[in-house]
Amino acid sequence: MVITHLAGDARTLIAVAVILLLTIVAAGMVRLLITRAIRLATQHDDYDPTGLLFSKRIISGAVYVVGLGCALAQIPKFAVLGHSMLAGAGVLTLVAGLASQQVLSNVMSGVLIVIFKPFRLRDRITVNGLTGTVEDMNLREIVLRDADNNRIVIPNAMVSSNAVVNSHRTDPRVCTALEFGIGYASDIDTALAIMVDEVRRHPLHIDPRTPAQIEAGESAVVARVTALGESAVVLKVWPWAKDADDGFVMSCDLRQRIKQRFDAEGIEIPYPQRTISYRDPAAARASTGSP
Repeated sequence: MVITHLAGDARTLIAVAVILLLTIVAAGMVRLLITRAIRLATQHDDYDPTGLLFSKRIISGAVYVVGLGCALAQIPKFAVLGHSMLAGAGVLTLVAGLASQQVLSNVMSGVLIVIFKPFRLRDRITVNGLTGTVEDMNLREIVLRDADNNRIVIPNAMVSSNAVVNSHRTDPRVCTALEFGIGYASDIDTALAIMVDEVRRHPLHIDPRTPAQIEAGESAVVARVTALGESAVVLKVWPWAKDADDGFVMSCDLRQRIKQRFDAEGIEIPYPQRTISYRDPAAARASTGSP
């Protein structure tokens, strides 16, 4: 009798071990196959691997859940163990419910992000004042890489509840407006011509005009007087680049080159000026009748 009981326990342990081993192998195979599919698919520049990455995590998690369930089903006394665990289910259910609200919110937000695709991997976005390139997406969060190579982890619920600025959606081109203030005695036409000329000469500048605009003779670079400030005439030019990275480099170069051209042409970039008037003490006493 004892031998039979021990043999039954041994068979149960072997079955559980085999099922867990097969579960680990199956999950590893799923990850391997999907990773290979992603590697092959990303050879095409226009392919978005977001869906495959999301599916890899979902399927792997499902395999582990099914495997664990099958392993527990092999234990004859699992029902007794389950009843003992339910003894404290009241408190645990309340705690788990409160703790899982944010997790479930992030999971549902992640599913909606994958379905509606407000952005994709490698897109440059701004969320809640944080800007970076989308490097990874999962059930809980997205990971952005900023200009300083830092990784910014943002919960999916925050992404869904805030406005998302996508610099790459449908059109990756960027227009980085540059603003300069010149003195009132400086020649405005010369300053505008310098700004337009420097933008046109920059190798990263692109022509944003449509064929209809080109046919109509519209300028490829636009510069305007946008304000008459307290100390300066405010000028603005709108250069275009093929993406945000080129736009940043071009804007830095243009600030330097335009400043150098202004200095060479005698165009002043003034400091803020204030005029302070001092009242005559004697006149002040006379107006108030003081001795």
